[in-house]
Amino acid sequence: MSKYKYPNRVPFYKFLLKSSSIAKNPIPFHNETFNTYGDTISIKSPFYGYIVLTRDAAIAKHILQKKHKVYHKSKIQTKYLSKYVGYGLLTSNDEYWLQQRRLIQPAFHKEKIKNLVDIINATVNEQVDLIKPETAIDLYPIMNELAFEVVAKSLFNFSAEKETLKRLQFIIARLQEFIVKELRQPFTKLWYWLKGDVRYHMKLVKESREIINSIIDQRRASNKQHDDLLDMLLHAQYEDGTSMTNDQLIDEILILFVAGHETTANALTFTLKLIAQHNEVLKKVEAEVEQLSQQQVSPLQELSQLNYIKCCVEESMRLYPPAWITDRVNVEDDDMGNYNLKKGTIVGASIFEIHRNKEYWSNSEQFKPDRFLEENRKKILPYYMPFGAGPRLCIGNNFAMYEMMLVVKAIVKRFIISTDDNEIKMNPLITLKPIGVKISLEER
Repeated sequence: MSKYKYPNRVPFYKFLLKSSSIAKNPIPFHNETFNTYGDTISIKSPFYGYIVLTRDAAIAKHILQKKHKVYHKSKIQTKYLSKYVGYGLLTSNDEYWLQQRRLIQPAFHKEKIKNLVDIINATVNEQVDLIKPETAIDLYPIMNELAFEVVAKSLFNFSAEKETLKRLQFIIARLQEFIVKELRQPFTKLWYWLKGDVRYHMKLVKESREIINSIIDQRRASNKQHDDLLDMLLHAQYEDGTSMTNDQLIDEILILFVAGHETTANALTFTLKLIAQHNEVLKKVEAEVEQLSQQQVSPLQELSQLNYIKCCVEESMRLYPPAWITDRVNVEDDDMGNYNLKKGTIVGASIFEIHRNKEYWSNSEQFKPDRFLEENRKKILPYYMPFGAGPRLCIGNNFAMYEMMLVVKAIVKRFIISTDDNEIKMNPLITLKPIGVKISLEER
Protein backbone atom coordinates (compact mmCIF):
# COMPACT_ATOMS: atom_id res chain seq x y z
CA MET A 1 0.00 0.00 0.00
CA SER A 2 1.30 3.45 -0.92
CA LYS A 3 2.42 5.66 1.97
CA TYR A 4 1.06 8.66 0.07
CA LYS A 5 -2.50 9.80 0.61
CA TYR A 6 -4.09 12.19 -1.88
CA PRO A 7 -7.44 14.01 -1.78
CA ASN A 8 -10.47 12.65 -3.68
CA ARG A 9 -9.20 11.71 -7.10
CA VAL A 10 -10.93 12.95 -10.24
CA PRO A 11 -10.46 10.47 -13.12
CA PHE A 12 -8.13 11.95 -15.74
CA TYR A 13 -10.55 11.04 -18.56
CA LYS A 14 -13.06 13.54 -17.09
CA PHE A 15 -10.42 16.23 -17.44
CA LEU A 16 -9.58 15.00 -20.95
CA LEU A 17 -13.22 15.03 -22.11
CA LYS A 18 -13.48 18.69 -21.16
CA SER A 19 -9.93 19.71 -22.09
CA SER A 20 -10.95 22.08 -24.90
CA SER A 21 -13.45 23.99 -22.73
CA ILE A 22 -10.94 23.96 -19.82
CA ALA A 23 -8.29 25.45 -22.14
CA LYS A 24 -10.69 28.34 -22.83
CA ASN A 25 -11.88 28.77 -19.22
CA PRO A 26 -10.99 26.36 -16.38
CA ILE A 27 -13.19 28.07 -13.74
CA PRO A 28 -16.49 26.22 -14.49
CA PHE A 29 -14.63 22.86 -14.40
CA HIS A 30 -13.00 23.79 -11.06
CA ASN A 31 -16.36 24.83 -9.59
CA GLU A 32 -18.20 21.73 -10.78
CA THR A 33 -15.38 19.46 -9.58
CA PHE A 34 -15.19 21.04 -6.09
CA ASN A 35 -18.97 20.83 -5.74
CA THR A 36 -18.92 17.13 -6.72
CA TYR A 37 -15.73 15.82 -5.06
CA GLY A 38 -15.05 18.25 -2.18
CA ASP A 39 -13.01 21.38 -1.47
CA THR A 40 -9.68 19.67 -2.26
CA ILE A 41 -9.24 17.24 -5.15
CA SER A 42 -6.44 15.52 -7.05
CA ILE A 43 -5.85 14.56 -10.69
CA LYS A 44 -3.02 12.40 -12.03
CA SER A 45 -1.77 13.96 -15.26
CA PRO A 46 0.57 12.23 -17.72
CA PHE A 47 2.23 15.64 -18.31
CA TYR A 48 2.71 16.90 -14.74
CA GLY A 49 2.16 13.88 -12.41
CA TYR A 50 -0.10 14.46 -9.40
CA ILE A 51 -1.91 17.80 -9.28
CA VAL A 52 -3.89 18.89 -6.23
CA LEU A 53 -6.49 21.64 -6.54
CA THR A 54 -8.08 23.33 -3.54
CA ARG A 55 -10.52 26.00 -2.40
CA ASP A 56 -9.66 25.35 1.25
CA ALA A 57 -8.11 28.50 2.79
CA ALA A 58 -6.16 26.44 5.37
CA ILE A 59 -4.41 24.47 2.61
CA ALA A 60 -3.69 27.67 0.69
CA LYS A 61 -2.09 29.13 3.84
CA HIS A 62 -0.19 25.86 4.37
CA ILE A 63 1.58 26.11 0.99
CA LEU A 64 1.97 29.90 0.92
CA GLN A 65 2.77 30.63 4.54
CA LYS A 66 3.17 27.80 7.05
CA LYS A 67 5.34 25.52 4.87
CA HIS A 68 6.49 28.06 2.28
CA LYS A 69 10.06 26.71 2.44
CA VAL A 70 8.84 23.29 1.27
CA TYR A 71 6.55 24.66 -1.45
CA HIS A 72 8.40 26.40 -4.27
CA LYS A 73 7.06 28.12 -7.34
CA SER A 74 6.50 25.47 -10.00
CA LYS A 75 8.17 25.19 -13.40
CA ILE A 76 5.12 26.94 -14.85
CA GLN A 77 6.50 30.15 -13.35
CA THR A 78 10.22 29.55 -12.87
CA LYS A 79 10.80 28.01 -16.32
CA TYR A 80 8.00 28.81 -18.77
CA LEU A 81 7.04 32.28 -17.51
CA SER A 82 10.61 33.42 -16.82
CA LYS A 83 11.57 32.59 -20.43
CA TYR A 84 9.43 35.55 -21.48
CA VAL A 85 9.41 37.95 -18.52
CA GLY A 86 12.80 37.32 -16.94
CA TYR A 87 13.97 35.80 -13.66
CA GLY A 88 12.67 38.39 -11.19
CA LEU A 89 10.74 38.33 -7.92
CA LEU A 90 7.68 36.67 -9.46
CA THR A 91 9.57 33.81 -11.13
CA SER A 92 12.59 33.07 -8.90
CA ASN A 93 13.02 30.63 -6.00
CA ASP A 94 15.27 29.86 -3.02
CA GLU A 95 18.19 32.07 -2.01
CA TYR A 96 18.11 34.22 -5.12
CA TRP A 97 14.45 35.13 -4.52
CA LEU A 98 15.18 35.94 -0.86
CA GLN A 99 18.17 38.10 -1.78
CA GLN A 100 16.11 40.04 -4.36
CA ARG A 101 13.12 40.41 -2.04
CA ARG A 102 15.32 41.86 0.73
CA LEU A 103 16.91 44.25 -1.74
CA ILE A 104 13.69 45.49 -3.38
CA GLN A 105 11.27 45.41 -0.43
CA PRO A 106 12.36 48.82 0.99
CA ALA A 107 11.43 50.54 -2.32
CA PHE A 108 7.87 49.27 -1.85
CA HIS A 109 7.58 50.08 1.83
CA LYS A 110 4.42 52.03 2.64
CA GLU A 111 6.45 55.14 3.48
CA LYS A 112 8.34 55.01 0.16
CA ILE A 113 5.14 54.46 -1.82
CA LYS A 114 3.66 57.51 -0.10
CA ASN A 115 6.39 59.55 -1.81
CA LEU A 116 5.09 58.29 -5.16
CA VAL A 117 1.47 59.21 -4.46
CA ASP A 118 1.82 62.62 -6.12
CA ILE A 119 3.16 61.01 -9.33
CA ILE A 120 0.40 58.36 -9.23
CA ASN A 121 -2.31 60.99 -8.61
CA ALA A 122 -1.07 63.38 -11.33
CA THR A 123 -0.93 60.51 -13.86
CA VAL A 124 -4.40 59.28 -12.89
CA ASN A 125 -5.94 62.76 -13.32
CA GLU A 126 -4.13 63.26 -16.62
CA GLN A 127 -5.52 59.97 -17.94
CA VAL A 128 -9.06 60.54 -16.61
CA ASP A 129 -9.08 63.94 -18.36
CA LEU A 130 -8.53 62.11 -21.67
CA ILE A 131 -11.65 59.93 -21.22
CA LYS A 132 -14.60 61.09 -23.33
CA PRO A 133 -18.15 60.79 -21.94
CA GLU A 134 -19.86 57.99 -23.82
CA THR A 135 -22.70 55.49 -23.64
CA ALA A 136 -21.66 51.85 -23.17
CA ILE A 137 -17.91 52.46 -23.25
CA ASP A 138 -15.64 49.39 -23.22
CA LEU A 139 -13.91 49.90 -19.90
CA TYR A 140 -10.92 47.56 -19.95
CA PRO A 141 -8.85 49.21 -22.74
CA ILE A 142 -9.19 52.57 -20.95
CA MET A 143 -8.19 51.11 -17.56
CA ASN A 144 -5.34 49.18 -19.18
CA GLU A 145 -3.98 52.35 -20.77
CA LEU A 146 -4.34 54.25 -17.50
CA ALA A 147 -2.68 51.54 -15.38
CA PHE A 148 0.19 51.17 -17.86
CA GLU A 149 0.82 54.94 -17.71
CA VAL A 150 0.81 54.89 -13.90
CA VAL A 151 3.39 52.06 -13.75
CA ALA A 152 5.51 53.69 -16.48
CA LYS A 153 5.52 57.11 -14.81
CA SER A 154 6.10 55.65 -11.34
CA LEU A 155 9.00 53.57 -12.64
CA PHE A 156 10.55 55.99 -15.09
CA ASN A 157 8.89 59.30 -14.20
CA PHE A 158 9.41 61.33 -17.37
CA SER A 159 12.57 59.74 -18.72
CA ALA A 160 11.08 57.55 -21.46
CA GLU A 161 9.61 58.49 -24.83
CA LYS A 162 5.88 57.88 -25.29
CA GLU A 163 6.39 55.84 -28.49
CA THR A 164 8.97 53.66 -26.72
CA LEU A 165 6.51 52.94 -23.89
CA LYS A 166 3.71 52.22 -26.38
CA ARG A 167 5.93 49.62 -28.04
CA LEU A 168 6.75 48.09 -24.65
CA GLN A 169 3.03 47.97 -23.84
CA PHE A 170 2.32 46.15 -27.14
CA ILE A 171 5.12 43.61 -26.52
CA ILE A 172 4.01 42.83 -22.96
CA ALA A 173 0.40 42.25 -24.10
CA ARG A 174 1.54 39.89 -26.90
CA LEU A 175 3.83 37.92 -24.59
CA GLN A 176 1.10 37.43 -21.99
CA GLU A 177 -1.33 36.09 -24.59
CA PHE A 178 1.24 33.64 -25.92
CA ILE A 179 2.37 32.42 -22.47
CA VAL A 180 -1.23 31.40 -21.69
CA LYS A 181 -1.57 29.49 -24.98
CA GLU A 182 1.65 27.58 -24.24
CA LEU A 183 0.68 26.75 -20.66
CA ARG A 184 -2.94 25.75 -21.27
CA GLN A 185 -2.17 23.38 -24.12
CA PRO A 186 1.25 21.77 -23.46
CA PHE A 187 0.72 19.28 -26.30
CA THR A 188 0.77 22.13 -28.89
CA LYS A 189 4.28 23.33 -27.97
CA LEU A 190 5.97 21.54 -30.86
CA TRP A 191 3.42 23.01 -33.28
CA TYR A 192 4.10 26.56 -32.00
CA TRP A 193 7.81 25.94 -32.39
CA LEU A 194 7.47 24.61 -35.94
CA LYS A 195 5.14 27.48 -36.92
CA GLY A 196 7.74 30.01 -35.80
CA ASP A 197 5.54 31.43 -32.99
CA VAL A 198 8.16 30.72 -30.32
CA ARG A 199 10.90 32.39 -32.36
CA TYR A 200 8.71 35.47 -33.00
CA HIS A 201 7.89 35.89 -29.30
CA MET A 202 11.51 35.39 -28.25
CA LYS A 203 12.41 38.25 -30.63
CA LEU A 204 9.83 40.40 -28.80
CA VAL A 205 11.45 39.44 -25.47
CA LYS A 206 14.84 40.58 -26.81
CA GLU A 207 13.34 43.87 -28.02
CA SER A 208 11.61 44.56 -24.68
CA ARG A 209 14.87 43.96 -22.82
CA GLU A 210 16.73 46.30 -25.17
CA ILE A 211 14.13 49.06 -24.63
CA ILE A 212 14.41 48.83 -20.84
CA ASN A 213 18.21 48.55 -21.02
CA SER A 214 18.48 51.82 -22.97
CA ILE A 215 16.27 53.59 -20.38
CA ILE A 216 18.52 52.28 -17.57
CA ASP A 217 21.68 53.37 -19.42
CA GLN A 218 20.27 56.87 -19.97
CA ARG A 219 19.39 57.12 -16.28
CA ARG A 220 22.82 55.88 -15.15
CA ALA A 221 24.45 58.54 -17.37
CA SER A 222 22.17 61.31 -16.05
CA ASN A 223 22.84 63.14 -12.80
CA LYS A 224 19.20 64.07 -12.23
CA GLN A 225 17.09 62.90 -9.28
CA HIS A 226 13.72 61.53 -10.35
CA ASP A 227 12.28 60.15 -7.08
CA ASP A 228 10.77 57.24 -8.99
CA LEU A 229 11.04 53.46 -8.61
CA LEU A 230 13.94 53.23 -11.06
CA ASP A 231 15.98 55.59 -8.85
CA MET A 232 15.19 53.44 -5.82
CA LEU A 233 16.11 50.21 -7.65
CA LEU A 234 19.35 51.70 -9.03
CA HIS A 235 20.45 52.83 -5.58
CA ALA A 236 19.40 49.66 -3.72
CA GLN A 237 22.46 47.82 -2.37
CA TYR A 238 23.12 44.23 -1.37
CA GLU A 239 24.80 43.52 1.97
CA ASP A 240 28.23 43.57 0.29
CA GLY A 241 27.59 47.10 -1.06
CA THR A 242 27.03 46.06 -4.70
CA SER A 243 23.95 46.98 -6.75
CA MET A 244 21.87 45.15 -9.36
CA THR A 245 23.32 44.64 -12.83
CA ASN A 246 21.37 45.90 -15.85
CA ASP A 247 20.15 42.36 -16.54
CA GLN A 248 18.81 41.98 -13.00
CA LEU A 249 17.14 45.40 -13.21
CA ILE A 250 15.52 44.46 -16.53
CA ASP A 251 14.17 41.22 -15.01
CA GLU A 252 12.62 43.09 -12.09
CA ILE A 253 11.26 45.95 -14.22
CA LEU A 254 9.63 43.56 -16.71
CA ILE A 255 7.95 41.74 -13.83
CA LEU A 256 6.74 45.06 -12.37
CA PHE A 257 5.21 45.98 -15.73
CA VAL A 258 3.55 42.61 -16.23
CA ALA A 259 2.35 42.15 -12.66
CA GLY A 260 1.69 45.81 -11.98
CA HIS A 261 -0.45 47.09 -14.80
CA GLU A 262 -2.72 44.33 -16.04
CA THR A 263 -3.81 43.16 -12.59
CA THR A 264 -4.74 46.74 -11.67
CA ALA A 265 -6.56 47.33 -14.97
CA ASN A 266 -8.57 44.13 -14.41
CA ALA A 267 -9.50 45.03 -10.82
CA LEU A 268 -10.49 48.59 -11.75
CA THR A 269 -12.71 47.39 -14.60
CA PHE A 270 -14.57 44.96 -12.33
CA THR A 271 -14.80 47.52 -9.49
CA LEU A 272 -16.31 50.32 -11.59
CA LYS A 273 -18.79 47.92 -13.22
CA LEU A 274 -19.90 46.54 -9.83
CA ILE A 275 -20.30 50.03 -8.36
CA ALA A 276 -22.35 51.09 -11.42
CA GLN A 277 -24.57 47.99 -11.03
CA HIS A 278 -25.42 48.69 -7.38
CA ASN A 279 -27.19 52.00 -6.94
CA GLU A 280 -27.02 52.10 -3.12
CA VAL A 281 -23.25 51.49 -3.29
CA LEU A 282 -22.82 54.16 -5.98
CA LYS A 283 -24.65 56.73 -3.81
CA LYS A 284 -22.28 56.05 -0.87
CA VAL A 285 -19.23 56.35 -3.15
CA GLU A 286 -20.54 59.63 -4.60
CA ALA A 287 -21.21 61.00 -1.10
CA GLU A 288 -17.65 60.13 -0.02
CA VAL A 289 -16.17 61.83 -3.11
CA GLU A 290 -18.41 64.89 -2.68
CA GLN A 291 -17.44 65.28 0.99
CA LEU A 292 -13.77 65.03 0.09
CA SER A 293 -14.00 67.54 -2.76
CA GLN A 294 -15.10 70.20 -0.26
CA GLN A 295 -11.78 69.95 1.55
CA GLN A 296 -8.36 71.19 0.50
CA VAL A 297 -6.22 68.13 1.21
CA SER A 298 -3.23 66.44 -0.43
CA PRO A 299 -3.65 63.17 -2.38
CA LEU A 300 -2.01 61.34 0.53
CA GLN A 301 -4.56 62.77 2.99
CA GLU A 302 -7.35 61.88 0.55
CA LEU A 303 -6.35 58.22 0.67
CA SER A 304 -6.90 58.03 4.42
CA GLN A 305 -10.47 59.31 3.90
CA LEU A 306 -11.51 57.10 0.99
CA ASN A 307 -12.70 54.36 3.34
CA TYR A 308 -15.81 53.23 1.49
CA ILE A 309 -14.07 53.30 -1.91
CA LYS A 310 -11.36 51.08 -0.36
CA CYS A 311 -14.10 48.62 0.74
CA CYS A 312 -15.50 48.59 -2.82
CA VAL A 313 -12.08 47.81 -4.33
CA GLU A 314 -11.48 45.04 -1.77
CA GLU A 315 -14.91 43.47 -2.29
CA SER A 316 -14.44 43.62 -6.06
CA MET A 317 -11.10 41.79 -5.68
CA ARG A 318 -12.85 39.19 -3.54
CA LEU A 319 -15.31 38.40 -6.33
CA TYR A 320 -12.82 38.88 -9.17
CA PRO A 321 -9.27 38.41 -7.84
CA PRO A 322 -6.81 39.40 -10.58
CA ALA A 323 -4.37 36.69 -9.42
CA TRP A 324 -7.18 34.13 -9.50
CA ILE A 325 -5.06 31.01 -8.96
CA THR A 326 -1.62 30.32 -7.53
CA ASP A 327 0.47 27.17 -7.68
CA ARG A 328 3.38 25.61 -5.80
CA VAL A 329 5.32 22.35 -5.96
CA ASN A 330 6.69 20.56 -2.87
CA VAL A 331 10.45 19.92 -2.87
CA GLU A 332 10.07 17.17 -0.26
CA ASP A 333 7.32 14.80 0.91
CA ASP A 334 4.80 16.65 3.07
CA ASP A 335 1.89 16.02 5.40
CA MET A 336 -0.86 18.50 4.56
CA GLY A 337 -3.89 18.13 6.81
CA ASN A 338 -5.19 14.57 6.29
CA TYR A 339 -3.07 14.07 3.18
CA ASN A 340 0.48 12.97 2.55
CA LEU A 341 1.91 14.30 -0.69
CA LYS A 342 4.85 12.91 -2.59
CA LYS A 343 7.68 15.29 -3.46
CA GLY A 344 7.01 16.98 -6.82
CA THR A 345 3.23 17.35 -6.42
CA ILE A 346 1.80 20.52 -7.96
CA VAL A 347 -0.69 22.19 -5.60
CA GLY A 348 -2.99 24.84 -7.08
CA ALA A 349 -5.00 27.08 -4.78
CA SER A 350 -7.97 28.71 -6.52
CA ILE A 351 -8.18 32.15 -4.92
CA PHE A 352 -11.32 32.71 -7.04
CA GLU A 353 -13.04 29.72 -5.39
CA ILE A 354 -11.72 30.45 -1.87
CA HIS A 355 -13.17 33.96 -2.16
CA ARG A 356 -16.59 32.52 -3.07
CA ASN A 357 -16.55 29.52 -0.73
CA LYS A 358 -19.91 29.53 1.12
CA GLU A 359 -18.19 28.19 4.26
CA TYR A 360 -16.32 31.47 4.64
CA TRP A 361 -18.62 34.08 3.11
CA SER A 362 -22.32 34.75 3.60
CA ASN A 363 -24.10 35.52 0.30
CA SER A 364 -20.76 34.72 -1.30
CA GLU A 365 -21.82 35.63 -4.86
CA GLN A 366 -23.11 39.08 -3.90
CA PHE A 367 -21.22 42.38 -4.04
CA LYS A 368 -21.34 43.73 -0.48
CA PRO A 369 -18.55 46.26 0.25
CA ASP A 370 -19.73 46.58 3.88
CA ARG A 371 -18.02 43.24 4.61
CA PHE A 372 -14.74 45.16 4.58
CA LEU A 373 -15.74 47.87 7.05
CA GLU A 374 -13.31 47.99 9.99
CA GLU A 375 -15.67 46.20 12.41
CA ASN A 376 -16.09 43.19 10.05
CA ARG A 377 -12.54 42.77 8.79
CA LYS A 378 -11.11 40.53 11.51
CA LYS A 379 -13.62 37.80 10.78
CA ILE A 380 -12.97 37.61 7.02
CA LEU A 381 -9.27 38.37 6.56
CA PRO A 382 -8.13 34.72 7.07
CA TYR A 383 -10.03 33.83 3.87
CA TYR A 384 -9.05 36.86 1.80
CA MET A 385 -5.88 36.72 -0.27
CA PRO A 386 -6.06 38.80 -3.47
CA PHE A 387 -2.34 39.62 -3.11
CA GLY A 388 -1.35 36.09 -2.03
CA ALA A 389 -0.13 35.29 1.48
CA GLY A 390 3.05 34.60 3.42
CA PRO A 391 6.55 35.88 2.56
CA ARG A 392 5.71 36.06 -1.16
CA LEU A 393 2.77 38.41 -0.61
CA CYS A 394 2.64 40.77 -3.61
CA ILE A 395 5.31 43.42 -3.09
CA GLY A 396 3.21 46.08 -4.84
CA ASN A 397 0.00 45.64 -2.81
CA ASN A 398 0.08 49.14 -1.23
CA PHE A 399 0.97 50.74 -4.57
CA ALA A 400 -1.96 48.97 -6.27
CA MET A 401 -4.48 49.87 -3.55
CA TYR A 402 -3.48 53.56 -3.58
CA GLU A 403 -3.71 53.71 -7.35
CA MET A 404 -7.11 52.00 -7.54
CA MET A 405 -8.65 54.18 -4.83
CA LEU A 406 -7.44 57.35 -6.56
CA VAL A 407 -8.77 56.16 -9.94
CA VAL A 408 -12.26 55.34 -8.62
CA LYS A 409 -12.36 58.74 -6.87
CA ALA A 410 -11.21 60.62 -10.00
CA ILE A 411 -13.74 58.89 -12.29
CA VAL A 412 -16.71 59.29 -9.93
CA LYS A 413 -15.76 62.94 -9.33
CA ARG A 414 -15.68 63.65 -13.08
CA PHE A 415 -18.48 61.41 -14.40
CA ILE A 416 -21.93 60.09 -13.55
CA ILE A 417 -21.46 56.35 -14.07
CA SER A 418 -24.25 53.90 -14.91
CA THR A 419 -24.90 50.58 -16.62
CA ASP A 420 -27.95 48.88 -18.08
CA ASP A 421 -26.75 45.28 -17.82
CA ASN A 422 -25.78 43.00 -14.97
CA GLU A 423 -23.58 40.65 -16.92
CA ILE A 424 -19.87 40.41 -16.19
CA LYS A 425 -17.83 38.15 -18.45
CA MET A 426 -14.28 37.14 -17.64
CA ASN A 427 -11.40 35.21 -19.11
CA PRO A 428 -9.00 33.54 -16.66
CA LEU A 429 -5.62 33.96 -18.36
CA ILE A 430 -2.50 34.45 -16.22
CA THR A 431 -4.68 37.10 -14.59
CA LEU A 432 -8.48 37.25 -14.48
CA LYS A 433 -9.42 39.46 -17.42
CA PRO A 434 -12.78 41.19 -17.93
CA ILE A 435 -14.40 40.66 -21.34
CA GLY A 436 -16.54 43.36 -22.96
CA VAL A 437 -17.39 45.05 -19.66
CA LYS A 438 -19.19 48.30 -20.47
CA ILE A 439 -20.44 51.27 -18.48
CA SER A 440 -21.87 54.67 -19.47
CA LEU A 441 -20.08 57.88 -18.54
CA GLU A 442 -21.87 61.21 -18.44
CA GLU A 443 -20.10 64.49 -17.66
CA ARG A 444 -21.00 65.86 -14.20
